Amino acid sequence: MARLFLLLLAALLLGAAPAPPQPQRGPLVLAAASMQEALNEAADLWARKGNARPVLSFAASSALARQAAAGAPADLFVSADREWMDFLQARGRLVPGTRADLAGNRLVLVARSGDARPVPLRPGSPLAAMLGNGRLAMADPDSVPAGRYGKAALTRLGLWNALAPRVVRAENVRAALALVERGAAAYGVVYATDARASARVRVAGVFPADSHPPIRYPIARLNRGPQPAKAEAFRRFLLSAEGKAVLARHGFQTW
Repeated sequence: MARLFLLLLAALLLGAAPAPPQPQRGPLVLAAASMQEALNEAADLWARKGNARPVLSFAASSALARQAAAGAPADLFVSADREWMDFLQARGRLVPGTRADLAGNRLVLVARSGDARPVPLRPGSPLAAMLGNGRLAMADPDSVPAGRYGKAALTRLGLWNALAPRVVRAENVRAALALVERGAAAYGVVYATDARASARVRVAGVFPADSHPPIRYPIARLNRGPQPAKAEAFRRFLLSAEGKAVLARHGFQTW
């Protein structure tokens, strides 16, 4: 009986023990796919300062903006263009006074690293002839920022009509990059930072800056986010000199 009593007492004491503390969760950040490496480094640095590491969700800006518009409980949004941020602002989803341009980028043409041929990107460019029977990978030019910039550039250079039938539309810019990496497309239109992040492609040409709208990445807080204080602190960190230094290390333009 004494043993039974001790066993019952031990079970009661174990059951009454407090649950281990749950790890602190940082703000949920919806960010353009091209920001993966830079924002992961920034989030790690923020966590090393004693803050809860932000939860990062990457996809096409178009997909993320639609999620936020539908009421997704996210705290911050980083878009690869101003249009999708405008989309959310028009629907009353942004916290007033928190929108700012975070970074800029360049648009490039990539090929697999074994293809050393440069491609001149100008009116009359031989890109269509160089493509041959191959495919050109792009983020969807109807909705995804990288695809929109790419279509604008190719149209300005007089190349779009010849290339459009051979365009493979990807769900985001990283998916377009992956098609070139795997050899499923001969060339791809991506950001300079995407090309820099991959050892399996090389830059075959750089689109003239005036061939497309300026590439800007705005950031803003979302008003349905559950962690406004943490989101604001991380937003300010990204816009600080220290945060922008992280972006610059990954090839983004900062001011």
